[in-house]
Amino acid sequence: MENKPETKIGTDVRERKGKIASAVGIVLNFLLAASKMTIGFFTGLVSVFADGVNNLSDCGSSVISLVSFRIASKPADKEHPFGHQRVEYIASMVISLIVFVLAFELLRESVGKIIEGVAPAVELAALLVLIASFAVKAGMFIFYRSVGRKINSDVLKAAATDSACDCLATAAVFIGLIIAKFAAVPADGYAGVIVALFIAWQGIGIFRDATSKLLGQAPDPEMIADIRRRVLAGEGVLGLHDLHVYSYGPDKFFASVHIEMDAKVPVLVAHERIDEIERQFAEETNILLTGHLDPIVTDDEAANELRGRVKEGLSALDESFGLHDFRIVRGEKISKVIFDVTVPYDCKKQDGEVLEEIVRMVRQLGAYDPVVTVERE
Repeated sequence: MENKPETKIGTDVRERKGKIASAVGIVLNFLLAASKMTIGFFTGLVSVFADGVNNLSDCGSSVISLVSFRIASKPADKEHPFGHQRVEYIASMVISLIVFVLAFELLRESVGKIIEGVAPAVELAALLVLIASFAVKAGMFIFYRSVGRKINSDVLKAAATDSACDCLATAAVFIGLIIAKFAAVPADGYAGVIVALFIAWQGIGIFRDATSKLLGQAPDPEMIADIRRRVLAGEGVLGLHDLHVYSYGPDKFFASVHIEMDAKVPVLVAHERIDEIERQFAEETNILLTGHLDPIVTDDEAANELRGRVKEGLSALDESFGLHDFRIVRGEKISKVIFDVTVPYDCKKQDGEVLEEIVRMVRQLGAYDPVVTVERE
């Protein structure tokens, strides 16, 4: 999922550009499909006909894209308070299912041609149409990729990938026909199989990407880095933790974060500084950020010294472990040491095992009762 902090784009601009790109796709794919299917039908070239059917499916995909942009641009309502942008993911899944069905039918037809073992005559018109198709699809790839990146549209990015695969599929058909022209082998059928497999692979990729985002795909590392940079640039910010990002579409993100500030800063001043950070995110990005104030005591030398020792102990256990929300509740005989530890998702140890190691490490530092919360990063 490319979930990146794009420059804020107006909904009307996004809808307009998405509709234009979809309309271009409908027209060009229909013309390519009509020419290839006509030539394939009259010449008996199954690979050319299959390539035309592939373009026809792309035409249908563009229609679905056009409808999805219209629905996605609808404002939030009572039933959908976060808007309708996730409809683009559903549209991508519908496109992938159409692609699967077409791939199966084309594969079945191509295998039949191979079994028959008949090499049909290759017409010059078929070769010329394939050359023109390759050029058009290459141009569509560049066009879709450019617009898709500008408006951060998964549907158009999928269309760009589809166009690139179409170029490869058309090239395979062209090579197959050249071989069939000079050799008495059913290369047309083999080329059709290659096209069908290309189509199926492309459908798998679109389906996997769309379902991943509907399930709650992790945000792009570049987005996390940009959020951290913006927050840390805020006045008086000492650090941050517990950053969570949620996506409700390719252009709508919500985030929450704990922002650390010196405990000596008056609470109203700290609150205003966090409000300013939130306003900057709302004005400059597509992220609606909610900040939580975490006051940090910076002048407790004993706590700072113990915090440093605990960090060293954590690094000895695993350098990827992170520490935050560290504080001491002092008692007459024993003090509670309270803190949170972040653990990467790829850490193979169970949370309970990590907790036991940390508690054992802290107790070796002195008369402390550790209260530790282990959380995945």
